[in-house]
Amino acid sequence: MDGGGNIEITTVAERPELTGPLTAIDDDWPVFVVQDPVACALWDSVPVDFAAYCVVATEGTRVVARGFAVPFDGESAGRTPTPDGGWDTVLTWAHADRRAGRRTPTASALEVTVDRAHLGRGLSSRMVAALCEAARRQGHDALYAPVRPTHKHLRPRLPLDAYVRERRADGLPVDPWLRVHVRAGATIEKVAPASMTVSGSLAQWRTWTGLPFDADGPVEVPGALVPVRCDTAHDQAVYVEPNVWLRHGGDGAAR
Repeated sequence: MDGGGNIEITTVAERPELTGPLTAIDDDWPVFVVQDPVACALWDSVPVDFAAYCVVATEGTRVVARGFAVPFDGESAGRTPTPDGGWDTVLTWAHADRRAGRRTPTASALEVTVDRAHLGRGLSSRMVAALCEAARRQGHDALYAPVRPTHKHLRPRLPLDAYVRERRADGLPVDPWLRVHVRAGATIEKVAPASMTVSGSLAQWRTWTGLPFDADGPVEVPGALVPVRCDTAHDQAVYVEPNVWLRHGGDGAAR
């Protein structure tokens, strides 16, 4: 699929033996993010059930990056290619549509993860291109993506829609990950205000973050795009993460 340099990028369908090693990447995801219950329930089956939409980068025998995407029905009544529920909604719809045997004319990326040792080498842009190509091979003229801006966590109090509008002198977004997508031709569609939701007891949040969580109100957590809401009376804290919907390619309809 892509054999540039010493790194080869293929679909998981072409390399099914790599399904297991995909999870061995040394990534930098915040611990609390992977506590999202939708991810806990459905994530592991993505490269198995949607292998033709997922891509993997290898250097020799080592997996150095992965990219996951899924097809879903974004056209039926009550559906849209860019739901406000973002990541959680798309992942849920994709699995439900597969079980029901529905037509899935829309495709969405879910993540690109690059091994820490390979960051800064331009691999993320190659993975985005590979995901777009994988979707095209399956008959989609567009690939949507609920994107997690990589530097938004540095400004958790700034509304995401305001952050997305900020531009550098060259007209590109200030956020590095948004820039990768825009340079690849993506269009910024909208904000997904509730793309992922993580809820837990205060003890769980203390374990995940090392913070005390001993006062009511917003808590700024390293790696969180917005503050976590802490409720001591109910022994609960909730994180609702917004993402940015992007579109690569045409209107998203399958050919």
